[in-house]
Amino acid sequence: MLLQKPKKNSQQAKGSRLLITVNVLGSAGPLRFVVNEETLVATVIDTALKSYAREGRLPVLGSDFNNFLLYSANVGSDALGPWEMIGSQGGRNFILCKKQLVINPQSEMIDGKTRSTMISRKGNGSWKAWLNKSLVFKISSH
Repeated sequence: MLLQKPKKNSQQAKGSRLLITVNVLGSAGPLRFVVNEETLVATVIDTALKSYAREGRLPVLGSDFNNFLLYSANVGSDALGPWEMIGSQGGRNFILCKKQLVINPQSEMIDGKTRSTMISRKGNGSWKAWLNKSLVFKISSH
């Protein structure tokens, strides 16, 4: 029995391949690489970070793809979900940004600093000042 080689029509089996451009916020130039249109956004972010590090680019970003968001340059301002397929947006130009630390707007502000920031500081006595301000009861004199 003879085995036949599969036909070289892998484009249909794997989906279309795309040349994408990823602009890293704060970097001098874009990254370009080829991905399958069914590749997950998380994989694209991981590939971009590895390529960025391999090229020795600055600033150093790190390698944890969970710390980054990928935006489509052609669509609105929402970041792409990590489990979306990169080809679902129809674009080929993307922007990679590091996630920003968001402070809870409900946190109490004291002298322009959040309570949690003041408590976590060590060595300069600011947590003591916060504690004293918290415990002082103003007695009004008549």
